[in-house]
Amino acid sequence: MPNSKKRRSFEQGHFRKFLLVVDESAEVESALYYAASRIQHSSGSIIMLYVIEPQEFQHWMGVRQVHLEEQTNKAKALFRLFRRKLSLAGFDTVAVEEVIREGKAAEQLVALIDADEDIAILVLGAATDVQGPGPLVSSLAAGKAAGSFPIPITIVPGNLALDDIKALA
Repeated sequence: MPNSKKRRSFEQGHFRKFLLVVDESAEVESALYYAASRIQHSSGSIIMLYVIEPQEFQHWMGVRQVHLEEQTNKAKALFRLFRRKLSLAGFDTVAVEEVIREGKAAEQLVALIDADEDIAILVLGAATDVQGPGPLVSSLAAGKAAGSFPIPITIVPGNLALDDIKALA
């Protein structure tokens, strides 16, 4: 991991941000509710990051452009869905920022953290299936990057109910 900038989330003119990687996995919802609940009990906002992964085969520029448009539309739909879920769960006052980036998820995650000194915590949901907790949890929290990651990582079990999350956060 590169040397990251000093976190400034509690300095004058700054505020704490919880970073959440958004995709279509079920465990994202648990991470979202946990971050929102923590914010309600203290302060801050959520950054929802959607990363458009490059396709394996991008020989023609037109194919790449169509892929980017489709993925951007999917990201915006997921952002709307998660904002609605936050509102329905009683978190409608939690501020949310939406970021779409293109590239490898782990690289874009670190680049965003490095670019925004207010990001203080990465919140990930752990998958409940037999294949393991998910690629980001495995590579960032349990992999070789864990000891040098620039901010704390909170891993939320994907099977927790909303009431359990509210009781914990």
